[in-house]
Amino acid sequence: MSQPLNSATNQEAQGETIILNERSLPAYWGQWKTSAGLRYGISDTTLGQAFGFELLRNRQWQTQPIQWFAQPATNMQQLSARLTGQARLLDITDLARQVGWRLTVRGKTLRIDTPVTQIMAIRAGVQPWGDRLVLELDRPATWQTIQQPTQATVILDAQIDPTILTAVKPQFSEAVRAFNLVPKGKQTQIQLDTNRPVRVWSLTNPNRLVIDVRPDALVERDIFWAPGVRWRSQLISLNTAQFPVTWLELDPKQAGLQVVPILPNSNQMQGIATLADTARRNQVAAAINGGFFNRNNQLPLGAVRQQGRWLSGPILGRGAIAWNGPNILIDRLVLQETLILPRERLPITHLNSGFVQAGIARYTPTWGATYTTLSNQELVITVQGDRVVAQQTIANPGGVVPIPANGYLLVARSFGSVAQRLAIGTPLKLESQTAPTGFSQYPNIVAAGPLLVQNRQIVLNAAQEGFSPAFINERAARSTVVRTGDGRLLLMTIHNRLDGPGPSLGETAELMVKMGAIDALNLDGGSSTTLYLGGQIINLPPRGIARVHNGLGILILRNP
Repeated sequence: MSQPLNSATNQEAQGETIILNERSLPAYWGQWKTSAGLRYGISDTTLGQAFGFELLRNRQWQTQPIQWFAQPATNMQQLSARLTGQARLLDITDLARQVGWRLTVRGKTLRIDTPVTQIMAIRAGVQPWGDRLVLELDRPATWQTIQQPTQATVILDAQIDPTILTAVKPQFSEAVRAFNLVPKGKQTQIQLDTNRPVRVWSLTNPNRLVIDVRPDALVERDIFWAPGVRWRSQLISLNTAQFPVTWLELDPKQAGLQVVPILPNSNQMQGIATLADTARRNQVAAAINGGFFNRNNQLPLGAVRQQGRWLSGPILGRGAIAWNGPNILIDRLVLQETLILPRERLPITHLNSGFVQAGIARYTPTWGATYTTLSNQELVITVQGDRVVAQQTIANPGGVVPIPANGYLLVARSFGSVAQRLAIGTPLKLESQTAPTGFSQYPNIVAAGPLLVQNRQIVLNAAQEGFSPAFINERAARSTVVRTGDGRLLLMTIHNRLDGPGPSLGETAELMVKMGAIDALNLDGGSSTTLYLGGQIINLPPRGIARVHNGLGILILRNP
């Protein structure tokens, strides 16, 4: 049943979908009752990305100053905040009344209809730092910015008169190759063909939407988002370059805050999804992408340990982060497993891994209900109750073998001679240890690599960790995780330098030292570089987000 903004009801509601002027958005929202009546909250990251609210620096998480069609120096708007397990909701009730929004709850969906806004005039000009486009409006309007590599699109909830449309002939610099206004019902799409980022913001008296095309368009942020969680973004200088960096500062000692490995599927290791989908499925408030994986078969290529269970084992001695509450270890990781037979010992090359190498690999029930062969002529040996119970050779990739719930599979690749040594009925035991041995004390581990910084010193050696020359020489977006001297954990994303490529691994290591790293680990990067907070990806535009295999998630276990 529909519930308008001022209706009386004792029921609270919440959901994950907002319909804004017929446009469906995945977004957290909530409705709650106070002595003053019903209140409505929307996740702060959604208000920033889909409504156009600029979140300004705050001093405590319970209050959020914003700029949205106001003069921040003389009329700063303050919204109160409310934490849920997955989002920080800003109370928009009073603002919605002021600007004439109609809010309606239908089940798990919040519908918002805004008054029709008119574009009154358009002007543009070339500035010393880039290009500026200004649209005068008859009233405040919501908007969404979609930034792509060669185009920026602003979807504005406002109509434009055809006479204004035909008269608009703005002048831009060479950085803007083309400009187009596309009326779509009650909306207008402003399209700019440019390789440069845009910053969109608003002013009042008169109401104006300002679109700046400039290389340094990153909005600097310093927001206390929740107890123990701080959201920051800044341009960081390194030598002659400037890099846009967005990161979360975490206090692992904060009560109610937990870091957890997250995956798209809880019952199998195969599968990838966007970080946002994985975060929502795991009900975490924040997350960063984690380790490497094979995009073709969607299997992990590195360690993931969750609550003491190896979901996937490490490969090639690559860098990893391990943690147990506030205790954190960042180092290169090796897992050494050995089969103990009556007369010999056999090394196991990998545990629960998509990495294929000659030798014996082991697959346990945490891999999934079945194992699918990855190479030709694999000898699959079934072990139950510390004894070999079956053997079979599968000629081609794609063969499916059940993994016993009370045992595991041994998969021999290019090692046919081991068949007689592991004949049916052979008793065996397992011996397992990590190197360094300290890793075995940590229930949670995510590996990626290479290791960047250790004990404040750059220790980058990507070749030692088995990375290819092409990877080593690449300049790309990066995700990293950092331990600082005061015990904070930083989840960081770094993007292309102003008018240039992303950082090299060496530059990434230098940036980490500059950011105060005691230890720092490179995570999967490039298109995988994603940082999630409160329902939205906060370091990238909402479209074109790559899918990843795993990540580090942040649980908020109680509402302060």
